[in-house]
Amino acid sequence: MSIPLIAQSARRKSRRIGRRPNPAPYLFMLPFGLLFLLFYIGPIVYAAYSSVFQMKRSGLGFGPARLAFVGAANYLHALTDPGFIAGIERVLTYGVVQVPVMLGLALAIALVLDEFSSWLGRLARAAAFLPYTVPSVVGAMIWGFLYEPSLSPVVKLVRQWHLGQPDFLSADAILWSIANIATWQWTGYNMLILFAALQAVPRDLYEAARIDGCSAWRLAWHIKIPSILPALVMNALMSIIGTLQLFNEPAILKQISTSVSADFTPNLYAYNVAFANNDYHYAAALAVMLAFVTFVFSYVFMRLVRRYSGV
Repeated sequence: MSIPLIAQSARRKSRRIGRRPNPAPYLFMLPFGLLFLLFYIGPIVYAAYSSVFQMKRSGLGFGPARLAFVGAANYLHALTDPGFIAGIERVLTYGVVQVPVMLGLALAIALVLDEFSSWLGRLARAAAFLPYTVPSVVGAMIWGFLYEPSLSPVVKLVRQWHLGQPDFLSADAILWSIANIATWQWTGYNMLILFAALQAVPRDLYEAARIDGCSAWRLAWHIKIPSILPALVMNALMSIIGTLQLFNEPAILKQISTSVSADFTPNLYAYNVAFANNDYHYAAALAVMLAFVTFVFSYVFMRLVRRYSGV
């Protein structure tokens, strides 16, 4: 065999060897993949499966319950369910106000702390992040104490100063009282993400802008904020998803306020349908519908952001 043929044969053999897959990465991913399928994909598939069934009784309702396939009946019911629709409208109203306020505060704090690299700045970052370390249930209980008119030191102080008779648990104020709890807890978390993004921006840009006479306001508006826009968009997307999944705060405040109904938020409504009414199949349909609504709003938000900002 000639030397060129030998070389060509060796190249073909090396290509065959190079195409042989290496199983090591897949073996390392296997534990995560199994847990992901078991505890994430599995419950979603089971919820979708359960949502097309109903428990029905024969005769006048005194016979044994049987599982019956009903197709899209649960979903059609959800589309006309006033409790579910009112909950969706309520959390959307909540999100339109709470998400911009929270992200605006987080951005403002991150921009201010970006100017401080001393121990005082590190202490301020830790203090701003501290509410996030408090479990949401505990945080809601703390704020519930501050909202309760007979216990709240804030309400007593306002009344002593003759500034009015505030009722943070009234029907008109309860939604914004919940928004205040979420803003208090999540502002520091979003601030830390934005602050980390600011730290990744090259400092040479700041120096060049200052040499050109750029003020601190223009530096923040024209350089800092555009540079961290992807992080800001990510925070907004996660906040939208969290808004539609609102549960802990209204569930806790429901124990001390009659203004929080069983269908106050979609998640709370699905929970009560499942565990108070024992209608697990309709609750599964509500959960699937809520996931679909969350996906739609997240998708529309990302399309709008990409169209107008190019992120």
